[in-house]
Amino acid sequence: MVRVFDVVEAADQAPNQMVYRVPPTGSGDFRLGSQVIVRESQAAVFFRDGKALDTFGPGRHTITTANIPLLINLLGTLFRGESPFKAEVYFVNMRDFIDMKWGTPEPISLRDKDLGLVRLRANGRYSMAISDPQMFVAKIVGAQGLYQTSQIEDYLRGIVVSRLTDLLGETKAGLFDLPALFDEMSSAVRVKVAEDFAALGITLKAMYIQSISPTEETQKAIDERAAMGAIGDMQRYLQFKAARAMGDAATAGGEAGSLTGAGVGLGAGVGIGAGMAGMITQAMTSAMQGQPSAAGAAAAVPEVMTVAEAAAYLRVSEADVQALIETGEIKARKIGTQYRIAKKALDDYLAG
Repeated sequence: MVRVFDVVEAADQAPNQMVYRVPPTGSGDFRLGSQVIVRESQAAVFFRDGKALDTFGPGRHTITTANIPLLINLLGTLFRGESPFKAEVYFVNMRDFIDMKWGTPEPISLRDKDLGLVRLRANGRYSMAISDPQMFVAKIVGAQGLYQTSQIEDYLRGIVVSRLTDLLGETKAGLFDLPALFDEMSSAVRVKVAEDFAALGITLKAMYIQSISPTEETQKAIDERAAMGAIGDMQRYLQFKAARAMGDAATAGGEAGSLTGAGVGLGAGVGIGAGMAGMITQAMTSAMQGQPSAAGAAAAVPEVMTVAEAAAYLRVSEADVQALIETGEIKARKIGTQYRIAKKALDDYLAG
């Protein structure tokens, strides 16, 4: 049975609902002479065959051939002027939407002058109003197939994030410099997004960046970098940590014995701690400089060495060692194509 709409209205349109569709699904049958009731801050756009046609502003309207000519032209021959025509009506909310939120669904990867590669998240708010309801329905409903508010918000949010990502790439500012640029960046994003919104029949009224923050992985790298900067002198830091640890152990052992034992244990602990700290520091310094530590030097040098090992032992190039072997200044034995040098031969060379 054909359902004919004699009264067309959107009485239940919520303040934050951008578009209200009549009927909710499919096409409706509208009769010439039907009443169209459009409330304040609404516009009713008739939509047919993928096109946004005639638009009604606030007030009560009667559908006639005079006020809806574009639809009438599509109907063909009418039966006594009362034949219903199929169409959809979209009631567009013309209020200002002042609390629209946006945010990056996925982190943005950027090059940072201080940290190298960073991954950032951003969010903020913007306000807008639909300025051209017929264009809005044609571009959003007709071209994109969207009319639910959540779908439209997702589409607009994607435009904002795309423009912000482009701006961050152009700005090339470091993560630590971005908070001081929020106002300037908000204005720049607004200019970029305003053009995109205008093409959809939307006026962008305000744009704000509230936060640009690193991901957990990037924040961890920042914290480690800050900790290293706070430590400063690594050698003194290691000495302090080792002495404190050994001192705590000696104190704990002294509490189980006599007061004299505690004093001896504490003194020994501090002394051992200082010694351990020195060894740890020397080992780390040697590792960073590519040199063997004092504690492991003897174990690190073999009794019989290759040319490369001899060069490392003498701290010269392999070419220098090869030249000394060929001149006879260092005694070596050739096995096949390789030379083997005794540590004693190197020590004798150095002693001589």
